Amino acid sequence: MAAHQLTLSVPGTPAAANAARHKVMTAIRGWDVAFDAKALDTAELVVSELITNAVQHAANGPATVSVALDGSVLSVEVCDANRALPRPGLPGAGEESGRGLFLVAAMADRYGAEPTPTGKRSWAEITVIDAAADLALSATRPPLQRS
Repeated sequence: MAAHQLTLSVPGTPAAANAARHKVMTAIRGWDVAFDAKALDTAELVVSELITNAVQHAANGPATVSVALDGSVLSVEVCDANRALPRPGLPGAGEESGRGLFLVAAMADRYGAEPTPTGKRSWAEITVIDAAADLALSATRPPLQRS
């Protein structure tokens, strides 16, 4: 079970998507974990893109975003009521949108989308803790006492 997690409902508006991204990232940064800075930037991009896609394509219906840290992996999951599965693609140079899932695919360690009984679940996993930083942090902790 993940030691750190957050789930929240996101109304289907652009302002709500932006507020949800800020809440998620504030929570992640408050988990008192030695995050790798580059991976944290990646997490912010992935969180933002998955939430934005859900709000844009779920016909103004609500979405649910969940984040959980399990070991060094941050899982991001967004569920919405639209049954159409997203496909990454690269739009033409003149198009202003359509790059979100392409960015998620490029930045996340793993990602995917699958149908659910009520719509779909889009998810991504990002390694967010630098192994060297985690080792240095664990060296400062007292060892567990065993009897």
